[in-house]
Amino acid sequence: MTEPAVPAATPAGAATRRAVTGMLHSWDLSTGVDGPGTRFVAFLAGCPLRCLYCHNPDTRYMRDGRRTSADEIVGEAAKYTEFIRAAGGGATVSGGEPLLQPLFTGELLHRLKHELGLHTALDTSGFLGARATDALLADTDLVLLDIKSWDRALYRHLTGRDLAPTLDFARRLAGLGTEVWVRFVLVPGLTDLPANIDGVAEFTASLGNVTRVDVLPFHKLGAAKWRTLGLDFTLADTPSPTAGQTAAARAVFAAHGLHAV
Repeated sequence: MTEPAVPAATPAGAATRRAVTGMLHSWDLSTGVDGPGTRFVAFLAGCPLRCLYCHNPDTRYMRDGRRTSADEIVGEAAKYTEFIRAAGGGATVSGGEPLLQPLFTGELLHRLKHELGLHTALDTSGFLGARATDALLADTDLVLLDIKSWDRALYRHLTGRDLAPTLDFARRLAGLGTEVWVRFVLVPGLTDLPANIDGVAEFTASLGNVTRVDVLPFHKLGAAKWRTLGLDFTLADTPSPTAGQTAAARAVFAAHGLHAV
C-alpha cells in the first residue's frame, strides 16, 4: 500500500522522517461535517465496504486514487493552518476507508498533530479497526465512527461486511478514552426500525466516550456517480426521511442520554 520508508532530509536536530506515501483520492476544506470547526480533510482511496447508500462510490478502489506523499498533504494543510485554528477546526483523515492504509494514515495523523499542531480526527467504519496501532490512535483526538445498523443481517445487507469488528473497535476506543462521535445514517425502510435505532443507541450509550451522535438523513446526492461508474444504485427509489422521522430518531438517542444532532 505504501512505498518502503526511507530517510528524508530534515532540518538539523529534527527527528528522521519517513518518506511515506499512499493513495489519495482528494482533499478539501469543510465545515461542520467532518469534525468540529473548519477542517482540512484528506480523502484516501479504497474501502472494503460496499454500502448501498455510499455517496462516494468513486473512492471504492485504491487504484482510483493517486500515489501521494505525506509531505505533499501536510504541505497543503500547512497553507490553511492559521485559518483553521481561527475557525476552531483541525484536520480529518477520511475516505474511502483510511484504515485500509494504516501506515499512511498514521503518518498523516502524526504530522498533522505534531508538526502543524492541529486537532486530528479519523473518519472510519471501524471494520478495519484492528489495523489501527496504539500509536495511530494516540495521535487521533477524535474518531468519527459509523455504526450503520444494530441488526447484524441488515448490516451485512447494507455493507457486505460483518458488524462485529466495528463494535470491537468501539469498545477498544472506549477503553482508551478516545473521544468518539458516532454516525448513524437514517434510511427509510432499512435502518429506521425503532428496535434497530434503539440497539445502536443503547450500545453507544454504554461506551462512555461518545460525546455526540450524528443522525444523518439518507440522501441521493451521489446517485450520479453511481450511474457514471455503471453501478446499480438500488436505493434510487428510496425517499429521504422527513424532518419528523429524523427528529424521532434523534429522540431515541437522546433518551439514552446522548447528545444527538
